[in-house]
Amino acid sequence: MSSYPTKPTFAGDSEERIKRFLATASHDLQSPLRHIAMYAELLLDDLEETLDGEQLQSLRMIMEKAQTAQRLTKALMSLAGGTPQVTPEEVDLQALAENVWGELTDEAAVGEATLESNGLPSIRTDPALFGLVLRHLLTNALIYRSEAAPRVAIAAERAGTDWFIRISDNGTGIDPAYRERIFEPFWKMPKPGTVQGAGLGLTTAREFLTALGGDISLEHSDESGSRFIIRLPIA
Repeated sequence: MSSYPTKPTFAGDSEERIKRFLATASHDLQSPLRHIAMYAELLLDDLEETLDGEQLQSLRMIMEKAQTAQRLTKALMSLAGGTPQVTPEEVDLQALAENVWGELTDEAAVGEATLESNGLPSIRTDPALFGLVLRHLLTNALIYRSEAAPRVAIAAERAGTDWFIRISDNGTGIDPAYRERIFEPFWKMPKPGTVQGAGLGLTTAREFLTALGGDISLEHSDESGSRFIIRLPIA
């Protein structure tokens, strides 16, 4: 099984910037998310008898997503405060991966992207935190894609007391000069013609996995694509 690099030690000012960013963003999102969930619930109570099946499903989805975002922002605030609140439960990894993938491909309007993930197991973890880890990795696979249609494969295997989850893509790969930097906070891999994010995707993914008792590393990357490996404890 692959060995894992020591988690890099970032400069103190970068760590503090991340904590301030997470705490401020999460705090400011709590109120609007609470109101979205509340109004969606009120609409369901008032209009349930008058809406058709598709409309009800959409309204329930709004409420569920707002509630999920509320749980996530609370987890982010606790993470920023140094005492992460983790709520483990049995998670259908197959369903979670398909759900995240469906949301991302809809948002990015990537019609020919494919996900290969058949037969993924159920794992015990925090679904909000691990879902965001998947979201960061799959987002990168769609952003840093090659000229071919994006293709991502997710596979999981159990070894000893850990799950090892591999996420592979057929993207442009990561330049060797950047491979030691991809987990650094606020660092963004250059890609012409794309809107750059905050540069915290892989950084927060690693922080979430640390809170879950796991880790992540880049296992392989070349011109044919990249493969990340996640380690998560079974219990």
